[in-house]
Amino acid sequence: MCRNLVAVCGLLCGVLWAIAGLSEPTYAQLNASNLPEFEGSWAPTNNEDVSNDSVPVDYMGLPLNEEGRARALSYSESQLGMIERQCQGWAPTYLMTGPFGMKITAQYDLSRGSIIRFTIGAWHDKLPLDIWMDGRELPSRYAEHTRSGFAVGHWEGTTLVTRTTHMKASFIRKNGPPSSDRATMANHFYRHGNFLTLIAVIDDPVYLSEPLIWTRDFQVSPTRLTPIAPPCIVAFEGPTAQDEVPHYLWGKKPEEFMNEMTSKYGVPREAALGFPETLYPEYREKLKVRNNRSQ
Repeated sequence: MCRNLVAVCGLLCGVLWAIAGLSEPTYAQLNASNLPEFEGSWAPTNNEDVSNDSVPVDYMGLPLNEEGRARALSYSESQLGMIERQCQGWAPTYLMTGPFGMKITAQYDLSRGSIIRFTIGAWHDKLPLDIWMDGRELPSRYAEHTRSGFAVGHWEGTTLVTRTTHMKASFIRKNGPPSSDRATMANHFYRHGNFLTLIAVIDDPVYLSEPLIWTRDFQVSPTRLTPIAPPCIVAFEGPTAQDEVPHYLWGKKPEEFMNEMTSKYGVPREAALGFPETLYPEYREKLKVRNNRSQ
């Protein structure tokens, strides 16, 4: 009887051990040699016009809905002169449009050799972004939203795929197009040689009529980038009224701002206002038909 019980217990232990071995990745699997190295300093190639913030009304390439367009047109950059807004920083989406490079570091589980998280260092006006790789779940939708958001990642082959949620409401461009606290960002990191390509898909049910897709390229930097930013110190920046938020009422955006893309670059006002159809090649044909009729 005792011998049979010992045999059964031994068999069960063996089965459980085998199952655990199948479900738990080995050290070799966690450190597969085909996974690319992302740690280090990455400089922007700056061969893509991703900022689009030098003209007050330039929303080209953005699928804004009516609410998003109205919010963008009400924005005044004088808001940044307010004491309480000087150090508010930008959302993680700024990774795709900001002018700086990336310093990527990793934290390891020393007992298993696995990566616990990647961290993309801070910029002057963006907080660090932690990408958790340990399989943790996204927090509740009622959890705190921050300027860094909450990001999780996993490998799909040699591609690092991340998803960022819980971002505070902010802007997707510095000239006013907004992002809500319901926005999410999915990133794909591809390394090919000394180059790193990021593809971002931003969903925002409040301000975007369809997903916004951006790409950006970086290359290995010959010089070290710092992972931290200097402290932000607020200061008086001019006679901005401190008892109000600078803005424009609906329909009151100055005409010189509304027409600047047209007068400088010949871009129709409609195209500069971020209508979804302007993102697609078919819109060019529509413009050709319109121009032919006007002639």
